[in-house]
Amino acid sequence: MPSLTKRTTALVATAAVALTASATAATAVNKSSGDTAKVTTSSSGTAVTEASAAKKDTIGSVKKGAALWKQKGITKSLKNSGVSWFYNWSPTPNGVKAPKGVDFVPMIWGADSVTTANLATAKKNGDTLLGFNEPDLAEQSNMSVTKALNLWPKLEKTNMRLGSPAVAWGADQNGQWLDKFMKGAKKRGYRVDFITLHWYGSDFNSKNATQQLKSYIQGVHKKYPKKKIWITEYSLINFGAGSKFPTAANQATFVKQSTAMLQKLSYVEHYSWFAFPTSTNGKDETGLYRPNGTATKAGKAYRAAG
Repeated sequence: MPSLTKRTTALVATAAVALTASATAATAVNKSSGDTAKVTTSSSGTAVTEASAAKKDTIGSVKKGAALWKQKGITKSLKNSGVSWFYNWSPTPNGVKAPKGVDFVPMIWGADSVTTANLATAKKNGDTLLGFNEPDLAEQSNMSVTKALNLWPKLEKTNMRLGSPAVAWGADQNGQWLDKFMKGAKKRGYRVDFITLHWYGSDFNSKNATQQLKSYIQGVHKKYPKKKIWITEYSLINFGAGSKFPTAANQATFVKQSTAMLQKLSYVEHYSWFAFPTSTNGKDETGLYRPNGTATKAGKAYRAAG
């Protein structure tokens, strides 16, 4: 992956198996619920839910995980970091060997990756399945709500625990992509076990950024109070004009403050920083671990989390 400022075609090629569409650059800055079971009546007059009850987390009590691509020494880095899970935007680990106690979480990235082979691979590689990646962005999986809903039963048939599509923004707002999807899923009786979020902050004041992230998560929780939340991408990146990244010290401070906050929110089930490896352009950027296995300042703070 050339740079963390642009999640480029290289990331998509690594992350999405059997995709024919490619993504070039994601530049997302973040700005009523109900269960998805539909009730009918059996011949005996007993209420029956057509969609199965929400599945429980199988990963464990350690919240933090890793959003990664293959990097030299990645197994050692994963062990050193203390994470309990990782994902790579793909249904397969793509050669990443996880240390004992670290689970792989597959993803179905977009519409073109909803294939029989990919779904079987995902089921083989884990118990939890992450839904579509930023379907609300043209540069990412770029899916209409209707398209996502029409494909969702294929994910549900894996019988895996399902995370919602991870929108780039607006998960706390009525009328936006996730709101429409969740309402459609409820109407159709589909199962969505937890909400998946992405968040990027451009305010490099760590205290302010932590509060902004917390407010966003709280807004989502208020909207979907019965759903646990996973934050599968988050960090401080300015996608607009000016400095793209805070100083290493500021980024590390934000990691420390944000992870402490996330650990305290009972409805946040898991989280992963973007990104676990440093950039392939040779710069640390937002990365936690370098190819030689040494932790950056942010990586040391992440290692201490939890």
